[in-house]
Amino acid sequence: MHTNITSYIFVLMKLTEYFVPTLKEEPADSVIPSHKLMVRAGMIRQLTAGVYSYLPLGLKVFKKIENIVREEMNAIGGNEFYLPALSPNELWHQTGRLEDYGDDIFRIKNRELVLAPTHEEVFTSIAKPNLISYKDLPKIWYQIQTKFRNEARPRGGVLRGRQFTMKDAYSFDATWEGLDESYNKNDKAYRNIFTRSGLKFFVVSAFSGAMGGSKSEEFMVETEAGEDNVALSEDNSYASNVEVAVSYCETVARKNSNLSLEEFHTPDIKTIDELAGFLGITDKSRLAKSRVFVIPGKEEKDNKYVEVLVCGDDEVNETKLHNIFSGIRAAHPDELSEITGADAGSIGPVGVEGKLKVIADLRLKEADELISGANKNDYHVKNIDLKRDVPGIEYFDIRTVKEGELTLDKNSKLRITKAIEVGHIFKLGTKYAEALGAKYLDKEGKEQVIIMGSYGIGIERIAAAYIEQNYDKDGIIWSGEISPFHVQLICVNTKLENVKQKADSIYNDFIKLGIEVLYDDRGDISPGFKFKDADLLGMPLHVIVSEKNLKNDEVEVKIRRTGERMKIPLAEINSKIPELLKNIN
Repeated sequence: MHTNITSYIFVLMKLTEYFVPTLKEEPADSVIPSHKLMVRAGMIRQLTAGVYSYLPLGLKVFKKIENIVREEMNAIGGNEFYLPALSPNELWHQTGRLEDYGDDIFRIKNRELVLAPTHEEVFTSIAKPNLISYKDLPKIWYQIQTKFRNEARPRGGVLRGRQFTMKDAYSFDATWEGLDESYNKNDKAYRNIFTRSGLKFFVVSAFSGAMGGSKSEEFMVETEAGEDNVALSEDNSYASNVEVAVSYCETVARKNSNLSLEEFHTPDIKTIDELAGFLGITDKSRLAKSRVFVIPGKEEKDNKYVEVLVCGDDEVNETKLHNIFSGIRAAHPDELSEITGADAGSIGPVGVEGKLKVIADLRLKEADELISGANKNDYHVKNIDLKRDVPGIEYFDIRTVKEGELTLDKNSKLRITKAIEVGHIFKLGTKYAEALGAKYLDKEGKEQVIIMGSYGIGIERIAAAYIEQNYDKDGIIWSGEISPFHVQLICVNTKLENVKQKADSIYNDFIKLGIEVLYDDRGDISPGFKFKDADLLGMPLHVIVSEKNLKNDEVEVKIRRTGERMKIPLAEINSKIPELLKNIN
């Protein structure tokens, strides 16, 4: 980890020269703390929904993050590229992702072009004619570039925008063992990047989505402003995105009662809660919740149908379903009625063989005395024995974990919390190389498909996530390598010549010491306003030069994070300030 202050990018600025349009009031259209504070601190301004202008202070932070990313990527042998944002539709057609992304990808009207949200296809097109021998591998290529995604509901400031900066990296290997090594190198680089950026982060197993591949992990920052739900164990031994999280949960005990099926009338009962109330029971585990999904074929007649069962107190996890049946979607109401003969709320697993496949969650494995829909509106069936009454049923983990459940090893409990994703790494395998024909010759001269990995980091997301973890009622609290400046120097009254001269002298001394300093040399601004701005901007140290303190040959120093104040003799400033910075960064 780099802590030496001389490693920072130097920008020497006075507030009379630097454009930092701070705001007293919170912007009306912002909800989460980082969005509010980035706007109020003059870091960003919205141009249109999901599109932000980066002002000097914000750009300075983003560039510092980029430099950390660049240093760590170069340290693992990465080669930096800069690719076009525009790419031809045909390239995306070849991998099928033009359809996978759907409306989330920007398309150029009257041109067969898209604005790329990521660059697997383009990097692979460069690899194809150039990485043609095993001797050319492995490679790690990356770029730090503007990306575009047509977010339907952009929100959270720079956390979910339509235009953003991403470091996307790609590994190219000859073997699966090589992919493991490249993946581990990028994992290590990511941990270094987030540590150097001052984030408290954790890593979770995740769903690969449209990216594809055999394995993916997300680097997450816990915050109430997060868009992802994650499951964390209380002993910190387990972390996973809720989309793929697993837990230990008691199965529904088999009674072996061999009771006969019995249909009964349930007028206007549509939900599990309504059914439990109708029956006067509180335990919903034997009320089998049924949903029907479609695996689309090339033609509608080729569609396949799956009925999914979970306990009534559980929810179907559609991400887990997608991992079992790629491309699966929920059946539309008209499809549901046509397939089962009933509407939602009255469907069940009995008598559907030949029409659809039935799968159930592991909690229901070989359970009996269950109640579910009768596949006839306003009717249910009780005493369902999955072993006896549902031929060919299969069992999978398809439920969503819940707060308080045990980890699989039963050693800890899970808690569900919100988090922001700041990085995502994928083992892509051969998906893109196969689709685009990127192959190499092995030692025996045989043609093999290149094996790939993909690794993404959101630059602005790191800054926003940092702020979400480091702020108070007065503003941002910066520290470490991504702090825009080390010190905010405040000249309390620039009209007093001796005060202004001493502040100017301290400013010049700090520059010589390699300390990045934002100097509030503004005239006609009250001291109170300057102090409020300093707290809002949040530099690690505030050095205050006033007539009162100069009479005692000293300045006042405030540590922003703790609020601690101290007086330092003028003769000791040049030694004490670097020492303080070293201790708080």
